[in-house]
Amino acid sequence: MRVPADWSQPYGSSIELTLARRPAGDPARRIGVLMVNPGGPGASAVNQALDTEFFGSEVERRFDIVGIDPRGVGRSAPILCSQDLVDAKPSPLAANETEFAQLGTYNRRLAKDCASRSGPVFHHAGTGDVTRDMDAVRIALGEQKISFYGASYGSLIGQLYAERYPTRLRALVLDSVMDHSSGVEDFLGRTAESAQDSFDQFVAWCGRDTECALHGRDVTAIWARLMERAAAGTLNDPYDPPAKLRVWELISAAFSAFYDPQWFSFAHYLKEAYEPAPAGRRALPELDLTPHAFPAVMCRDWALPVGGWAGYQKLLAGAAAKAPQMRASPLALTAVSGCEGWPDPPSDPQHPIPASAVPVLVVNSRHDPATAYAWAKNVAGQLGPKTRLVTYDGWGHVAYGHSDCVSGAADRYLTALTMPAPGTTCPPVEPVPYGVG
Repeated sequence: MRVPADWSQPYGSSIELTLARRPAGDPARRIGVLMVNPGGPGASAVNQALDTEFFGSEVERRFDIVGIDPRGVGRSAPILCSQDLVDAKPSPLAANETEFAQLGTYNRRLAKDCASRSGPVFHHAGTGDVTRDMDAVRIALGEQKISFYGASYGSLIGQLYAERYPTRLRALVLDSVMDHSSGVEDFLGRTAESAQDSFDQFVAWCGRDTECALHGRDVTAIWARLMERAAAGTLNDPYDPPAKLRVWELISAAFSAFYDPQWFSFAHYLKEAYEPAPAGRRALPELDLTPHAFPAVMCRDWALPVGGWAGYQKLLAGAAAKAPQMRASPLALTAVSGCEGWPDPPSDPQHPIPASAVPVLVVNSRHDPATAYAWAKNVAGQLGPKTRLVTYDGWGHVAYGHSDCVSGAADRYLTALTMPAPGTTCPPVEPVPYGVG
């Protein structure tokens, strides 16, 4: 369907949204529409709506599951940028004032490139606009109220929709929660703590699981040596030799591995990097344009001023003090560094979310590498006494699907509006190698 590119100019230029609806499996017991978003920013909600294995069977039977690719993302007027320019992003771990200045110069150049290739959506890709799109879809579907499940960055969509359209929600599940009241210091500091916690949990697992490729070895010392080699420019990428891994690429690889978590494969990755075996270099495809909505969305939703080089130095030092092995959260630092010098001002900057008019279910892993558990507690408090926080005492990002306990609590709430008891926790489920269990 088509919606205004700029909602303040409803008769101006328009963009096309792409959405998918998977009908309820049991039409006679259909409750209504469950809108979904898997986060990012940049992940496809259309793909999530069409995924027949994500939600529980009762949710699949009772709801039409609707996914809208957010504006600028996936199939909805995607923001496109030069692949070469995206690949040329300087490391956010600026070591001096010159490298810091390069971040702002690069960001302005990237914004100009993306704007020239993406049309009017580029300047109107914030989550506030996405919530207006959602409500336009609700109207088009003829629904008085919707239910919503938002994971990771999708949780911000849910929060802002609840704030703007409180009477249009039947149920709201926020999974792995963004805290939109966080200033830049908390934004970097809390996420640095989470990234470091996930590293520590990986090391602890490797010490107790004999299937870890580095079991019985000093993983922290191996990591320190790998970081030294990465800083010196002598660390080969074990999956693409002789390409080199720098510090930023190494900590980003770790951060990505902690999402599921993929501890088994990451241990092999570190072992091969530490003790490389001869291997041929893989040919990489040549690309021209690439979807890249992340900065255009983040820099509209967040005010992240760093105070020049002196302030940025202080922020990096503060994050590193909280995360001695990881240095910072790669995701949060990408956002902060990527908004330095960005030409568009934020349209929906941080603010506390008002108390919700409907009961809200918040779920979060205690050891989430990306969205700090402290954020989930803070957001649950802001949303008021009708809100319940379910804590998954395990690992990884996005708690739904990690255990029957977490999924069951969410499914019961969505289908019957039955809330779990205050303080509900779900026990951890140990990861297993892929193909096992």
